[in-house]
Amino acid sequence: MMTAFKSRAANIITNQTAIACIGLYCLAVVMGFGRFLFTATLPDIMTQLSLSTVIAGWLASVNYSGYFIGALIAMFVPQRLTWQMLIAWTAVSIVTTMLLVVPNLSLNSWYVIRLLSGIASGVAMILSSSLVIQSFSHERRSVLSALHYAGIGVGISASAILTWWLLTLGYHFDIIWLLAGLISLPLLWLLYAIRPQNSTLSSSKVCKSPTSQLKSSEQQAAELNHSNQRLSIQQTYLNFKRSLYEAVAGHTKAIVLLSASYVLAGFGYITSATFLPVMATQRLTTQSYAGLLIWLVVGIFAMLSNPIWGALAKRIGETKTLMGLTLLQAFGMCLPIWFDGAIGLYGNAVILGLTFVGMVSMTLNLIKNINPAYSNLLIGLATLAYAIGQFIGPLVTVALAGKQDNFNAGLLVAASGLLIGLVLVFFFQRQTQRQSSFN
Repeated sequence: MMTAFKSRAANIITNQTAIACIGLYCLAVVMGFGRFLFTATLPDIMTQLSLSTVIAGWLASVNYSGYFIGALIAMFVPQRLTWQMLIAWTAVSIVTTMLLVVPNLSLNSWYVIRLLSGIASGVAMILSSSLVIQSFSHERRSVLSALHYAGIGVGISASAILTWWLLTLGYHFDIIWLLAGLISLPLLWLLYAIRPQNSTLSSSKVCKSPTSQLKSSEQQAAELNHSNQRLSIQQTYLNFKRSLYEAVAGHTKAIVLLSASYVLAGFGYITSATFLPVMATQRLTTQSYAGLLIWLVVGIFAMLSNPIWGALAKRIGETKTLMGLTLLQAFGMCLPIWFDGAIGLYGNAVILGLTFVGMVSMTLNLIKNINPAYSNLLIGLATLAYAIGQFIGPLVTVALAGKQDNFNAGLLVAASGLLIGLVLVFFFQRQTQRQSSFN
């Protein structure tokens, strides 16, 4: 019996680099496929299903509202259930990806699937980051965290390559989504292999003696009773309210400023992140698969961004780096307005890829460092803010696009929002400097 438990324990992956790679794979699946494969396949979806830009915008916004709900759910997940919930919601992400192979789905079914996919992305994004990053030593955390977050860029690149490959073979979005789901399946086994070691250790203790079995049973009963108490909606609300108060106490202005800037960051990048391939299809009519090539550019530069900006942040600080990224992204949003052809679109793709993942990692690092004891709660609040901006962005863009499907007005509003966000980050920096001088 003991031998069996030892073999199970041996199956647990503890190598930090391997865990970072599994985290990369997880983000590639739940973000690259679960969220951004929609962007890569959107021109084909609109053609095959005769969807209007308005419907496409609503499908995108429903997914982003799901991301908001997912972030909210993740905030209430107890630390001891992080691993189990991560596996469950990753499975939901994979299943909802594969469901789009079902022929003749109604529009309402699409809305439900994209909503569930968004929820799964939000939960898995936060829980995977929590589980994976806490496995890193302090000395390697910066480098391995960058590897973990590179999964978003890897997923975007994979979505572009997969879509291009299958479209050239004559397949359409349904087969693309099915194959993406099949590629994602090994992730479930890998997530099982990085289960917390304490679960295995407790299991091995059960086999040592009848006395330990009795103690374990009593402990399980106590934990079950404690779990039932936690399930009380009122108690959960009170616990959350208390934790929220303790998390923001003394830091309210800083958290509000950074969260507001993050709303605008989500609003600012999402126009390109949703409609860039559609814009390429509209404008670059002589180039086959121009939209996918541009989306691949986004993914490649997203993979490169975190190491670059991480190194810069070590030199000048995360807040100044975030300000520079915000200004650069606002400039990138204007390029398709100033240059109507390939230069504007490819320039936008390069800058979008370089900036948006870096802005996410910088903001999350800044907000969790405000009060490290409540880092998960603060990351959840920031993710909620980001999701609000992402929900509003596509709706504003399609409303401004009009019957001509001209996205220039949406890009201009996105750039303006980013510049306002830049001002908020500046005031956040002043607020944190003022607080540190008092301490």
